Formats: sequence, structure tokens, C-alpha cells
Amino acid sequence: ASFTISLRKVDNTTVMIKLRPGVSSSCHIRIKSVIRSELSVKPGENMTFAFTCSTPEKYFIMAIQKNIDCVSGPCPFGDVHLYPLQLPRLNRTYIWDVKASTKAGLELKFSAPWLRQIGPGETCPDFISYNINSCIDKATVNIGTFCRNGSVSRVKLLGGVVMSLHLPWNSPLTTSGFNIANRASIKRLCIIESTLKGESSITLMSPNYPLGFPEDELMTWQFVVPSSMRASVFFHNYSLSNCERKEERVEYYIPGSLSNPEVFKLSDSQPANIAGSFNMSLQGCDQDAQNPGILRLLFQVIVQHPQLDENVTHLVDLSKEQNMTVTIHFEGWPGYIPLMSQPICLICKDPRTCDRILTLVSGTVYKISFLCKDLSRLRITAEKGISCVDFWRCQRKIYSLSVPKAIMRLPIRLHKFIWKLLAPDLINIEITSPSLKLRQQVQEQRCNMSYSYSIVSATPETEMNVGVFCPGGSIEKIQMRNNITISLETFGKGLINESNPQDLEMSFVPHIKDECTFTVSPNPNAKVYLQTPNWPYGLPPSVSISWYVVVPSKQIARLGFSKDRMGIVCETGRAYVNVKEEILGAEETVRREDELLPDPRNMYHNFWVNVSNCRPVDRTQLTLQFWVTFADKQIDLGIILGMVAGAGVLVAIGLTVCCVKKKKKKTQNPMVGVYNANVNTQMPGKKGLFIKERQNNESHVYAVIDDAVVYGHLLKESNGSIAPEVDVYRPFDGPIGSLPPSPPPFSFRKDIKFSSNTKEEPPPLTDTDHDNYTFAHQKSGQLEGNGDANEKDKGDTSMPLLESKE
Repeated sequence: ASFTISLRKVDNTTVMIKLRPGVSSSCHIRIKSVIRSELSVKPGENMTFAFTCSTPEKYFIMAIQKNIDCVSGPCPFGDVHLYPLQLPRLNRTYIWDVKASTKAGLELKFSAPWLRQIGPGETCPDFISYNINSCIDKATVNIGTFCRNGSVSRVKLLGGVVMSLHLPWNSPLTTSGFNIANRASIKRLCIIESTLKGESSITLMSPNYPLGFPEDELMTWQFVVPSSMRASVFFHNYSLSNCERKEERVEYYIPGSLSNPEVFKLSDSQPANIAGSFNMSLQGCDQDAQNPGILRLLFQVIVQHPQLDENVTHLVDLSKEQNMTVTIHFEGWPGYIPLMSQPICLICKDPRTCDRILTLVSGTVYKISFLCKDLSRLRITAEKGISCVDFWRCQRKIYSLSVPKAIMRLPIRLHKFIWKLLAPDLINIEITSPSLKLRQQVQEQRCNMSYSYSIVSATPETEMNVGVFCPGGSIEKIQMRNNITISLETFGKGLINESNPQDLEMSFVPHIKDECTFTVSPNPNAKVYLQTPNWPYGLPPSVSISWYVVVPSKQIARLGFSKDRMGIVCETGRAYVNVKEEILGAEETVRREDELLPDPRNMYHNFWVNVSNCRPVDRTQLTLQFWVTFADKQIDLGIILGMVAGAGVLVAIGLTVCCVKKKKKKTQNPMVGVYNANVNTQMPGKKGLFIKERQNNESHVYAVIDDAVVYGHLLKESNGSIAPEVDVYRPFDGPIGSLPPSPPPFSFRKDIKFSSNTKEEPPPLTDTDHDNYTFAHQKSGQLEGNGDANEKDKGDTSMPLLESKE
């Protein structure tokens, strides 16, 4: 197909067709019999041509430039048309180069749906774009690139302008969409007008962005906003130049304001919640000639309906808090940044200071409000630091790890509360949950609460994830050696408020041996699952972890491991699993990494489980999980019958003894031993201390008198019967310390079991312990005097009193 381009000289229009950059010349332009790679049609010329291929749009582009001189002659104001018509279907650019005096202003007025400014490298959805350049003398300033469907309704410029319209080859557009009008001088680089009718969000940039704004220039944005709407300004990206004179600033003219113009630095929080229309101006400065720097600005204007509760303020009292920050932000922050075109929620410290993110610090009282239709899109992230420098000052303090009420009372969902617990060397951290207790999240025991705690133990070199825990379990206490980070996270529709009980506490304690120690105090009939920290990546090398499990009274615990072996190979050292009941003489079960783990077993007393890691070879990690169940103790029927029979025998024996003693009481009074003060009381058996030999001293002889003589007045009150109190020595088998014993250290671990039936041999007696003490026996007629009795019977020491016959 052939095309004809006919241009009138009066139109001052030139058409250029040339190859697209980077495209091979496999298609050409044929004019009669002449083959060309480009074509130029000047004003007053008529040209007929054809392409040598069927798809010329793949190879050629076209530029149509119209020069308009408003300096030497009148300007053709009004609508701008796309001329000439019936051009080849190529990607084309219409250029209108308007020359005008700097004493006058030009106005580009766009028809609906107006324009939207885009940044460098962005493209328009329909590939139709406008580019506006201001020309003052020989300087050209890029005002910006725009797409259709926006809010920019007019652009006023000082001096000339170069306006470009880029159309794709298949665009059906037949009108330019703007007109040119003459205006008085605007005394600034340009004025960009944005008309915002409803709720919207627009992004605008300074001229030449991302390059520098012209030195010592002034420009203005005019925002036309209904008086019933509220507008807020946010600076997202800016930089400052190096000024020699003046100061770069932003000025606002707000109708009704008592301080117009309101001047702000670019680093300040910009005005928010502005009712109705307003103007914003950017003022440059005189720059340093050697190091000018760059002044640039990218900002956002958000227009919203006034909120029903915009005058409702929420008191956030952080005056009594220390080392805490509270950030109110949009969902997904900071990893996700919502599009600027999306409706947003604003958080306001005062009616004119609002932002999408607000950070509150401890020691201050805030009154905040929200400009947001849907508060469910907002979240709270808080962080609090607790540290101990002097152990003697903080050793008895208990710190609450609960979310402050000031945060819980806000109508915003808590996303995360982080406690950073810092302890110096030789001081450890203890976390307790006295009433709720904690449950470790494992595959078989998922957390179903509205929130959970993630606990991480860290040193400058390593980090160990202790685990995820939630309330309502059996773990009463966790002791850890390193600095700790505890993160309370909500999930699902979880809300933290005053109706959700929290009892997590922490304190600083003296140094502990293991890296981490858990105290597990389960409820009766509970089933507890526990696993090593850093799951599933494995316990760090050379780390020891212990669990102290409290077995409820009248119950039996059953301990079992979830797999047969540890599943690691040690490069250096050995890995151990130790199980031991906390009772004197209890057996200790020890297993190495190359042995089978213990079979499920019953535990009748509180017990310890200790897991100690070696340095495993590559690609092997120590991950261990075990479970504990509880059941009531069952008493065997045979034992019950034996106990009943034994009780019957004891009753019979008791009755017999009582009858015999009652009969004996009629004939004689019972005898009691009294201490004889006339005998030698020095320690027997030590030669050099005793002058007499064993047979020559009487330190082992006790005189016996009739107790009726000594305690006769008491016998009368008890009808003459005496039942002296006797007792039997029992060995002490209770705990020997106030703290539970810790698992044995590596140096005491053996690969054998110590039987619980093995009794310890008593220590050998000293030479003084071999001396037997005997009692002298009462004989008839020896009640007159103790001295005489001793003198007569001092040699009769062969028969002990307990062996005397009735």
C-alpha cells in the first residue's frame, strides 16, 4: 500500500520517518523506484511512498513536529489538533514547540480524564504518554512525564514549552487532549494544578526528577480539593543541595490558616488533615558553585473523607515505661510497602501531624487519633529492653513480661511485642510462668492460642532458637545463660487485651551450668511433649540442655523417646543422654550417641533428663524429642491383703504384750535407768586420756533404781501403769539441699546402671565405737544408795540390760 503526506506551508509542520534504533534494515521506504531508509517531508511538500514490507511498524518510527512562534506573531490558542491525518500506522510522536516571551505565561489545559505523573523508567498502561519541557532562553527543564487518567488538569509555564505526545502504532486516538492558552507572567518556573474530587492518592515529582531542581527557582503545586474532604502530604524521597545563600524550603498556603504561608523544611513532617484546597511551593537556593548538590523531591498527596471518629483521641501513657518504643504501622511493614494509589490509614499525633507510620517512645504521654476507614489494616509493633549491670541491685527484682495496658487499650491489633533481655557474664536469665505455664510447640502439640512466645538465646558469635511456646502447658521455668530475645506474636484473629491473662515474668539469677534448663511441672494426667532447642536444625555443638520434671504426688510418670537413636556421628567428644530420678540411691541411665536410647520406663519420683551434644560431623544434627505421660499409682491387691494380715498380727502381738505387762505390773514396778554422777565420764578407748583400763573404770556402768521411787507421784495419776515412749532410728532419705540436683557432669557419666537396691556401706567405726556400753542390774536390797550399789556391782558388767530375763 502507498501513502501520501501533503503538508501546508502555513502549518509549519515537518514529518520524519526513520528506522527504529537497533533494528536491522530489512524493510525500506520506496519512493517511485528509489529505495530509502528514512523520509523527511517539510512544510509545503507532497510525498507519496510505500514500504517494502507488510509490517513497517516493526521497523520504523515517525515524528511530527509543529513549530509555533508566539514571540513575533499571534499564538494559535485553543484546541491542539493531530495533523496531518491518514498517516501510516507507525509508533509516532507529536511535538509542539512553542516559543514565547518570559514576560508572558503559557497554560496547557488538559481535558478529562486529565494526567497522572510517572517516574523515570515507568510506562503507561496504554503506552500513551505526554512529556512537558519548559524552555527559558536556551535552558530546558523537564517538567515531567504523564499518563492519561489522573488528576493533573493544568500546567502553567513561564516562557516557551515543548509538548510531546507519544502514541503507539495501533492507538485509535484522534485528538491531542489539551489546548494552549495565554496567561500573564506567573513569576516562577511552573504551576501544576491537580484536581482531586474524591478519595484519591497521587504522586508528584519536582522538575528534572531524579536530577536536580534548577538553582534558585520557585515552583508551585495547586491542589483543588472539595471543602468536605481532608488532604495530607507525605515526602517519600528528597535530597538537598549545598546552599551558599537562602535556604531550601517548602511553603504552604492554606485558606483559613492564621500563619500563611506556613514554612517547613523538607525534613519536617508535612501538614496533614487539611480541609479543602491548598497550595504548596518548592523554593531552591543559591548553590555552591564547586559542590552544588541536588535538590529533588518525590511526594504523595492523599485525600480522604473525614472520619467519623477523627475527633476521638486515644490516650497512650508511656510515662512510667523505660527503654520501650511502640510503632503503629500498616500491615506488612517494613517488608511490604503498599502502593501509593492504595487507600491508607493515617495515625495523627495532633490534628495536623499525621503519618502512615508513627513511633511512640517511653517516658511520654500521647494523644493520638486515626484517619482510617478500616483499622484492621493497622498493626502495633513494640520493643522493650531490660538489662542488669549490677547483680546485687537486680537479683531480687521480678520483671513483668506483659504487654502494657496502654497498648492493649488501643483499637489496633498487636502484631509483635519484643523483649530484649541483656545480662553480663556470670549472670543468667530465668523466665517463669507461675500460673499459666508454657507449652512448647511441637508437631504433636500445636499452639491454638491467640498468641505465642518465640524465645531466642544469643551471643555475639552464635544464636539458638529455644523454641515457640504458648500459655496453657507444663513448663513453669526456663533458665538460660545468654542474652535472650522474647517475641510475643499474635496470629489468626488474636487480640491482646485486658481479658487475656498474661503472667510471664523474668529475673536475673546466678550462673548455671547448662546452656538451658527447663522446669516442667505438669498437671495430673497430662501428656507433655518436649524437644531440644534449635529444632529442626539441631542442637549447637558442645551444648548441654536439661529438663527437670516434677512428678505429681500419688502418680507415676512414663518417659519415652520419639526415636531409637540420637542420629548423629561425633567428630570430637561424645554426646550423652542422662536420665535420673531425684532420690537417694536412684539408678542413672546413660546413653552415648552410638547406643540405643532408653526404652519407655516408669518414673516414680521427680527426675532429670539431660542432653549433651558433641561436635558432630557435617550433615548430622542432634534433634531429640521425648514425651512424658502421667497416671495414678495402682496398689496391688496382694499387697493390700498382706498389709491387712500384717496389721492383724501386729494387733495380736500388741494385745499379748499388753496382757503380760499388765500382769507383771501387779508384782513389780518397772525399772528405769538414771545417770550415775559418781562415775568417771572421760571418753573411753583412748589411751593416754584414761588412767584406768576398761575393766578398771566405771564410765560404762549405769545404776538402776526403781522408777516407783523417782516417779511415784506420776504413777498414782496413771493408775499405776507406765507405757514408756520408745522410737526407732530411721535413715534420712529426703532431699539434702534447697535446690534440685543437676545432672552429673561429663566426668561422672558411666555406661553402667547403678541398682536402686544397692545399699551404701556405713563408714568404718573408730576405735572408740567398739566399746559396748552395758547397764548394771538391780538386785534386792540395793535401793538404799547409789554409791553402795555401784561399789558392789562394778564388776558385774557381762549381761546387758536388754538381755535381762523377765
